[in-house]
Amino acid sequence: MRQAGEESLPLSKHERFEVRVPAAEKEYFRKAAKLQGISLADFMRAACREAAQRVLQEQEVIKLSRRDRERFVTALLNPPEPNAALLAAAKRYKKSGLFRG
Repeated sequence: MRQAGEESLPLSKHERFEVRVPAAEKEYFRKAAKLQGISLADFMRAACREAAQRVLQEQEVIKLSRRDRERFVTALLNPPEPNAALLAAAKRYKKSGLFRG
């Protein structure tokens, strides 16, 4: 059975993933897996997948406050005129040979 987010993972040969944990912790995980009616291995894969999704989302998604979101959208819709420093930087960039436009 596929879990949420797993549909984008490629199907491939299974690999072994070993983790050493204290006996009491393993028993704790085993009890949780049993309550869900799944194997310990399935429980650990699901828990690791959920943790990985959370970490990756935290790194990929920028969350803004309402005020910051409104300021960002306003800046996109009504950009300020470039100041002297920005114009000078653009001129240096064009002269650098890196500009391809």
